[in-house]
Amino acid sequence: MFRKILIANRGEIACRIIRSAQKMGIATVAVYSEADRNALHVEMADEKVAIGPAPAAESYLKLDKIIEACRQTGAEAVHPGYGFLSENANFAKALAEAGIVFIGPPIGAIEAMGDKITSKKVAKDAGVSVVPGHMGLIESGDEAVRISAEIGLPVMLKASAGGGGKGMRVAWNEQEVREGFDLARREAKSSFGDERIFIEKFVEQPRHIEIQVLADKHGNVIHLGERECSIQRRNQKVIEEAPSSFLDPETRAAMGAQACALAAAVGYETAGTVEFIVDRDRNFYFLEMNTRLQVEHPVTELVTGLDLVELMIRIADGEKLPLAQKDVVLKGWAIEARLYAEDPFRGFLPSTGRLRRYRPPEDAAREGTIIRNDTGVVEGSEITLFYDPMIAKLCTYAEGEGMAAREKAIDVMSDALDAFTITGIRNNIAFLSGLMAHPRFRRGDLSTAFIAEEYGKNFEGAEASDEDLRILAAIATCVQLIERVRLDDLSGRLRPHPGTIRPDWVVLIDGEAVDITITSGMPSIPFDVEMIVDGIEHRVMTAWKPGDLLWHGIVDDKEVFAQIERRGAALRVERRGVARMTQLIRPSVGEIYRHMPEKAVSELDNRLACPMPGIVVSLPVEEGQKVEAGETLATVEAMKMENVLRAERNVVIKKICAAPGDVVAFDQVLIEFE
Repeated sequence: MFRKILIANRGEIACRIIRSAQKMGIATVAVYSEADRNALHVEMADEKVAIGPAPAAESYLKLDKIIEACRQTGAEAVHPGYGFLSENANFAKALAEAGIVFIGPPIGAIEAMGDKITSKKVAKDAGVSVVPGHMGLIESGDEAVRISAEIGLPVMLKASAGGGGKGMRVAWNEQEVREGFDLARREAKSSFGDERIFIEKFVEQPRHIEIQVLADKHGNVIHLGERECSIQRRNQKVIEEAPSSFLDPETRAAMGAQACALAAAVGYETAGTVEFIVDRDRNFYFLEMNTRLQVEHPVTELVTGLDLVELMIRIADGEKLPLAQKDVVLKGWAIEARLYAEDPFRGFLPSTGRLRRYRPPEDAAREGTIIRNDTGVVEGSEITLFYDPMIAKLCTYAEGEGMAAREKAIDVMSDALDAFTITGIRNNIAFLSGLMAHPRFRRGDLSTAFIAEEYGKNFEGAEASDEDLRILAAIATCVQLIERVRLDDLSGRLRPHPGTIRPDWVVLIDGEAVDITITSGMPSIPFDVEMIVDGIEHRVMTAWKPGDLLWHGIVDDKEVFAQIERRGAALRVERRGVARMTQLIRPSVGEIYRHMPEKAVSELDNRLACPMPGIVVSLPVEEGQKVEAGETLATVEAMKMENVLRAERNVVIKKICAAPGDVVAFDQVLIEFE
């Protein structure tokens, strides 16, 4: 077995690999850029080597620096994780020439499957069903339009060397084909150094379901079942689960057999994933093969009990697979939610900054459930614009079978998200909570268009039931009464408190008055009070103390978590993706609030402000130019994704305040209008 391995990656996946290596008694080497000098993976590793400036192209993508780090430290093997150099055949070749083991597939498999055009030809020859499309390279927007017309709209434009949703665009008409071709090609060149684009038919209302395969150096190939990855935004996976509620045993077996056939056809070794799109009739088509460890591998680990990273290391060392296909048993249900540094309330735009608070729920296993949080950050870490915006992968598992196990895994995930405290940057926890609560998601009615269909471009908060609002009101009452009691207990008061708390109150929830009546108990710590909230009786118990950001307690015999934030006289309470500003007041004051008019919403000003920090790619307008609603005003790159900013109404350009190549901050003015 290897004595020392180097992890050619950063963040969450580097930490994940280090944990398995440590369990196996293998020393680890971390590499890091200037931006990651104090990163968690650097702290966890036994040795660390600096490899360059913050941009990935000058550090994590420099294969010569990775190999030199191996020489310096004596690392015998390299695990690439995912992204960066993980599917780079030249990197694998360079390692082989240097006598260093690549913990990944053979070079030929990387070359065949890493090129999406070649991979589809290989898949077709191996008897794998493929999506109709044009497998040749596309040289221009005009050619893309012609080919799209032949295939039939809508189409998907994809980078040949792409992955992770980068370099991909869906086009529904000729204009979108032209725009999508240029955007996809630029993204592909920026992310992968390869601007080749191909086109295939876009299957409407598809599910994205993938098969995990394992192969060793002795010709053994098995699959570990499927992962449902249909909940996506801009082709980036958001929620993954195993197994899929959509597949029947026959379809699962057929997909698994084809995935194994493809792996065998290219002489595959190590862990890999064969991705399919599946239509409403369970017809499935090969999408691509990822010759690496997938981001969402934890859900497969949870339902199989296997450590995929450990298996990859053992396979690279020449060991045989420890199990055959007949030994693979899927138990229970697992769900993974990707926590991103983005603002779902502002079109999911990226967010950067420092994690002032980072308090994930504790990894735990109890009562047939598991909570697992894979992360590469700690409190105080900085999220920069140089790398992927993922903060963590929160996973939950529930024992059992079928939809009952899935329902339980969703409930555990909902509680875990409620218990996850992050401050300092915007994040998508509220959105993930909203997904968990969505009736369509809970019944398993999924497609890759789910987010676009249900939420559009902006998330405006989860739907709040009457019960949700009553629980928020009860929590707000509990918190603010405890604060009042704590203040009343202070010594030196000019007018001592009489020792009783009035029973009748009003809670303002976003300006709406809700009547509260305390029927029994005292608001002390621990808190155990029965109250009537808007006519419904509830019992609330908690050990919450003033200053805690996380509220944890029992409401009507049910465990409840909520995020608490004091904002002046008001209190922000968030649970299940529903956030409300609350304030506890006397009934006489509440009566006045019921008659107060609402403030009118102001109109937009005459400026285009950058909605996220990034780099200006283009400003295709001129001063004095008339621009119609929907036309492109600017393109800004953030975290390797290009974001097109369009005019929301007809405008005339008064002044351009930035230039291509400028690094711009959040809310920095790019254009002024007349």
